[in-house]
Amino acid sequence: MQYKTELHAHCSEVSPCADMSATQVVDRYIRAGYHSLVLTNHLTTPILSGRGNTWDDAINFFLSPLKIMQEHGGGRLNILLGAEIRFDSHANDYLLYGLTEEFLRAHPNMQQMQLKDFIILARENGVLVIQAHPFRNGMTVTRPDQIDGYEVFNAHPGHNSRNAFADSWAKMQGLLRTSGSDFHHPHSVEAGGILTDFPITDTKQLADVIRCADCTLLCGGPAAERDGMTNMPAKY
Repeated sequence: MQYKTELHAHCSEVSPCADMSATQVVDRYIRAGYHSLVLTNHLTTPILSGRGNTWDDAINFFLSPLKIMQEHGGGRLNILLGAEIRFDSHANDYLLYGLTEEFLRAHPNMQQMQLKDFIILARENGVLVIQAHPFRNGMTVTRPDQIDGYEVFNAHPGHNSRNAFADSWAKMQGLLRTSGSDFHHPHSVEAGGILTDFPITDTKQLADVIRCADCTLLCGGPAAERDGMTNMPAKY
């Protein structure tokens, strides 16, 4: 048996660009045959501002849909913590894997850091930093020494992420590669993520699998047809 894990999904309780609730996202992914989902809501200053008086208040808000999803899933879908962070200094987005609640709470206003400083902190704590959709309009491709990898397949039907370019670039740089659906809307497609021979049940295991490239990258939907991509081994 093989197991599907979504690596890039949002819900409306935190990400204002999404219009699917936490419970609706869980229902969609159970129907789509996924076994695990990494909730990567946006972690930005505008989203966290005004969410209480302290950083802990802001993180309570950020984590609230995760707990809703875990309860609603009832063991039918493993819900794991992730984030899509945008630093104040730049418009790029970065997916965080291996993330823990303790890490979030211990580093207030991490989104105000410079990437070059954050990557040191992340690596010290086992957190992977993957640039999301690096070749999408409005993005600047990040220097390979400041990240761990690139999202080389992004299935969002409303954006051209130039996935084939991202895949070639990641291979050229020798960095990790990931795939994600970038799920936001009812018309989003559950077409990205990874396929493994074992279930992914916690964030450390997830980071280890991505780090070791012990998985297959799922590439489906309209974005895969446009870019001429199919499922492929993460290891190259």
